[in-house]
Amino acid sequence: MFKGSNVALITPFTNNKVDEEKYIKIINFHLENGTNGLVPVGTTGESPTLSHNEHQKLIELCIKESNGKIPVIAGTGSNSTEEAISLTKHAEKAGADGALVVTPYYNKPTQEGLYQHYKAINDSCGIPIIIYNIPSRSVIDMSVDTMARLFELKNIVGVKDATGDLNRVDQQKIKMGEEFIQLTGNDDNAFEFNKRGGVGTISVTANVAPKMCSDFQKFSKSKNPNEFKEAERLDEILQPLHKNLFIESNPSPVKYVAKLIGLCDDAVRLPLVTCTNETKKILEDISKKAQLI
Repeated sequence: MFKGSNVALITPFTNNKVDEEKYIKIINFHLENGTNGLVPVGTTGESPTLSHNEHQKLIELCIKESNGKIPVIAGTGSNSTEEAISLTKHAEKAGADGALVVTPYYNKPTQEGLYQHYKAINDSCGIPIIIYNIPSRSVIDMSVDTMARLFELKNIVGVKDATGDLNRVDQQKIKMGEEFIQLTGNDDNAFEFNKRGGVGTISVTANVAPKMCSDFQKFSKSKNPNEFKEAERLDEILQPLHKNLFIESNPSPVKYVAKLIGLCDDAVRLPLVTCTNETKKILEDISKKAQLI
């Protein structure tokens, strides 16, 4: 259902307003370059600084423009269960193929609280739900046991795992089986993640290197020795991008590279700021080495 290179879409701004024209351009850039799925209004899409109207409009635009060509997994998470239900219901009504729901941040629920949060969303909606487990941002880490309980529910289908712990791939596979969809949220560990049973990524780097990321994902799962070797070559090219797109707060670096390749401006909304000149120079250098510019 959801596999390969799924891009965590950036949200372009012009004069601090969502630039719908550039957003449509970005979506078509991915349709033309092999991206396997679109993930609008997540962390990389600056969802914390979007209004509800902007959030919903971006999901609707993404679904309309992609027109069923590739799956749309809408970001619908919140640390308010009621708000997460509302956003997920909207995504379902708009025609999204799935919902990406982050673990509640700041209010630090227990494992039982996490279970009840996702169960309430599951019970209120009829759309496939991917758990987004990112302890570095949400402060809490969903246990494998809690995830296994949730997988018994009708709509919970997998996880975007941004723990950075590759042992979790093995543990989750043993506990939930191969039908449980495992996507990494860390571009830099995608190769090993897939070797252990993952089926793809929700990628920041794919914003600016969609074809390379898509080809890498395809070849990384290949049993053909030549294709697997090509995956190794692509991973070597991509690793400096993976690393340096996080030298400042995401998505400021990836937006600057998007500007370099002519996709959109590098504007971000406060409290985020654009990259320093020193960072820009590093990003220019790695973009040249990866032949993006």
